[in-house]
Amino acid sequence: MTQYVTSALNAVAGIQSNHNVWVHSMAATPWVLLDALAEHALQHSNIALYQLHLEHAEGLARAVDGGHIAPKAYFASQYNRQLIQEGKADYIPISLSEIPRLFRRGEQRIDVVLIQVAPPDKHGICSLGVSVEATRAACEVADLVIAHINPQMPRTHGDAFIHLNQIDVAYEQDLPLPEHSPSILSEVNRQIGEQVASLIENGDCLQMGIGDIPDATLACLDQHQHLGIHTEMFSDGVIPLCEAGVIDNSRKRKHRGKLVTGFVLGSRKLYEFVDDNSEVAFLDIEYINSIETICRNPNMVSINSALQVDLSGQVCSDSLGTHIYSGVGGQLDFVLGSSLSEHGRSILAFPSTAASGKYSRIVPVLALGSGVVTPRGSVHHVVTEFGVANLRGKSLRERARALIGIAHPDFRETLSRQAYEHWHLNI
Repeated sequence: MTQYVTSALNAVAGIQSNHNVWVHSMAATPWVLLDALAEHALQHSNIALYQLHLEHAEGLARAVDGGHIAPKAYFASQYNRQLIQEGKADYIPISLSEIPRLFRRGEQRIDVVLIQVAPPDKHGICSLGVSVEATRAACEVADLVIAHINPQMPRTHGDAFIHLNQIDVAYEQDLPLPEHSPSILSEVNRQIGEQVASLIENGDCLQMGIGDIPDATLACLDQHQHLGIHTEMFSDGVIPLCEAGVIDNSRKRKHRGKLVTGFVLGSRKLYEFVDDNSEVAFLDIEYINSIETICRNPNMVSINSALQVDLSGQVCSDSLGTHIYSGVGGQLDFVLGSSLSEHGRSILAFPSTAASGKYSRIVPVLALGSGVVTPRGSVHHVVTEFGVANLRGKSLRERARALIGIAHPDFRETLSRQAYEHWHLNI
């Protein structure tokens, strides 16, 4: 039977030294419980905190510095990038689809889960709300499930439901969710969006992430028809297309008529859009990101980004050299799944330069220590504001020539010279 407590500190009282704790992630981060854990942990040591991207997690700093909490990140974000670089937090490189499998197979022990849920309905069923990802799997295997019940958490459908009798300790508080409003798009990102949109056909099923390039692409698709969504996450950019009937999910074979996702992160309007929306299915990320699931939809198109791409087509997406920036995520799963889909294709899109034009993102070789998230043999389309390079089935010489052609003009001559110096390719 669920034990209701009157404070967040009382809610986390059962967490002890050496416990492995999974934290509900993204906009569903139970940050009230995390703040309480940061205080509670000062009486304990080596509480391992497994996580994806967390919101409002800055309050953990004191407990981390004292060795009371040991962050274990499957995905780096603003609050823990520096901690990872300083050796105060660990980064675990793994595809997002593999994380639930780690839990369910017992390869990674999870003792406690911290979640944030919508209040129970008349049947006693709560909802994980705006983020299912790997949290459903963690709840299945943990000995102790601690929930922040929040009346402002949207009630979502699919795999998001969790019965109150599966929750051991509950603390209720009415609080707004973290919001990320869409940014004003730069001219470069608009140009990239137009280039990506030129590769999208009517009836395609899309996977995309959060950020300016997905939003810029979606903004260029208002004249398309019968688009579908099967993605690990989405943001505000899909709402106008759903309202206009552009996205109707009518051509999908898997979950026809449903917009499928693992989590959302965006504005209040987005949270209102998914609230009790039976056309949006929040599903377990092991299933969503399964290559077998992805390729079952025809015309599957994956749209992802990169930090660097070398002249052979190797894609670095999780680090800047040895500096961990994000995570493996679902990029490779969707690249492979879309390539196996009937008439499917993958797209990697990014600005041609970084640091206000100081560096080219297309480089002769990746920086020392860079993680190759997508190997060169799996890359299809690469897009910058200067065009599209189709690398599928191309030789090293053809790849280098195509990539230099979409690099920033300021770097093309140097890249041509470096193609010979590093790869012995005359461009």
